[in-house]
Amino acid sequence: MAEMLPYRHLHGDAGETIRLSWNEVDAIVVFLAVGAVTRIIGPLLNDKTTDPAVVCVDEAGRYAVALVGGHGDALVGGANLLAQEVAVRLGAEAIITTATDATGMVALDTLAGFIAQGDVAGVTTAMLNGEAPTIDNPNSWPLPARLTDQFDNHDPTTSLRIVVTDRAMEPEPGVVILRPSSLVVGIGASSGAPAEDIATLLASTLAETGLVAESISELATVDLKANEPGIVALGLPMRTFSAETLAIIEVPTPSAQVAKAVGTPSVAEAAALLAAGPGAELIVTKQKNATATVAIARRVRPRGHLALVGLGPGSLDHRTPAAAAAVRKAEVVIGYKPYIKLCSDLLNAHHEVLPSPIGDEVIRAKQALAMAGEGKRVAMVCSGDAGVYAMASIVLELAGKETSGIDIEVVPGVTAALAAAAALGAPLGHDHVSISLSDLLTPWEAIEARLHAAADADLVVTLYNPRSRGRDWQLDTARKILLTNRPANTPVGIVTDAARPGQQVHLTTLTDLDVDLVAMTTCVIIGSSTTRIVQGRMVTPRGYRP
Repeated sequence: MAEMLPYRHLHGDAGETIRLSWNEVDAIVVFLAVGAVTRIIGPLLNDKTTDPAVVCVDEAGRYAVALVGGHGDALVGGANLLAQEVAVRLGAEAIITTATDATGMVALDTLAGFIAQGDVAGVTTAMLNGEAPTIDNPNSWPLPARLTDQFDNHDPTTSLRIVVTDRAMEPEPGVVILRPSSLVVGIGASSGAPAEDIATLLASTLAETGLVAESISELATVDLKANEPGIVALGLPMRTFSAETLAIIEVPTPSAQVAKAVGTPSVAEAAALLAAGPGAELIVTKQKNATATVAIARRVRPRGHLALVGLGPGSLDHRTPAAAAAVRKAEVVIGYKPYIKLCSDLLNAHHEVLPSPIGDEVIRAKQALAMAGEGKRVAMVCSGDAGVYAMASIVLELAGKETSGIDIEVVPGVTAALAAAAALGAPLGHDHVSISLSDLLTPWEAIEARLHAAADADLVVTLYNPRSRGRDWQLDTARKILLTNRPANTPVGIVTDAARPGQQVHLTTLTDLDVDLVAMTTCVIIGSSTTRIVQGRMVTPRGYRP
């Protein structure tokens, strides 16, 4: 069973192995009884924020139990998500006893877009006992509906509170402080400004104005300073603007000297306001020392983020860590229902999941853009790669040039062509082309012209969407077109459900291609004049001489 998990494998005495690994890894999966593992790790437990997540699997492989580190670090995912992943890989059942997950309640310490401080454990326990805290949100920062819906009937006399603020406050029993990503720090610096000077100025500005570093979402500066070592050393996300763009922004304290030096009368104030977006308020005007200047703006809502995520062909082994992280960190996950299922092990109570039927691509894209425009973190999931016959092009086309307030990220995935090619051998070893035979969005005349061009150019051809119930003639037509320039014995690979359970692989020739072996989930790879079969594998040489 361990061989079915793509992690580093350690064998031997369980107690000794776990003790030696405890401070070296993020998570441990143990094939051992829960009681035995509990006795081993008990003396090792120190802090749930730094201890590794631990998942136990029984020796029959029926259960994956999240033992400690349930929520864990946002990037690692914690024992709960790890148990779900292990269960999917082993065909087991994930056992998760974390109270918030078991009851469907939002966990305050994993709420996307916030850092939770204060009496998280005490307030969470009270919530699980049916008490509803008062939400104190003085700046009306947007909160997830899953959180606010839980407190519709709160008792106004309760001492329990959830305070949403970017200002400093002392922790109190019964109070959770949620730090929103509301602050943008505009920053300017002279060339070679010492990192210590910049960091000291920022720290003193925050202290004097009663703001907290945990709410800083990003830095903003002029593009000339994008690689300024002292600014980069702060280790925060950075957004840059041209001097011409900054010069348009009205600020309270412009400087003729700065305008002469860099081409804009303001760097720190203008950059903070511009990065913070429409409706932003400059809550700290520029503060300076001998080498740097900072100003702070407050957003009225989070900057939206839309990740277009390629989940790969279907197997967890072919899903990238970047794709998994993008889904885990999202507040909203949108996709065609089967694609949502491909990432079900990554989803938990804080996700809003919006599955949609096939054929609603434009509606789905508009919905994703709209929700990101509301300041939410959205993941739109696709199989394969989001940019290959999938949603990325539709979303980016609809977004156009105007994506103010939204960051759009394309997270690559393993395409069906690559998965199919790997199953066949190395048919894409030299120049190749992919052509979709679906004429739902592309006129057949255009597809036919591309097939003739690929045939004339002697390219290996991967055929996507080769055949369905309503399109049963296009594949044979494509075969005949390619036969005009290729020998009858040209190798052809047929791969159905590549890298998924039930994968089927067939090798044949162009003249003997049996269209009845091909379905909608099939990739057909047709070789070039140099493609050959080598010990049962389809190979297109790169041109090297053996």
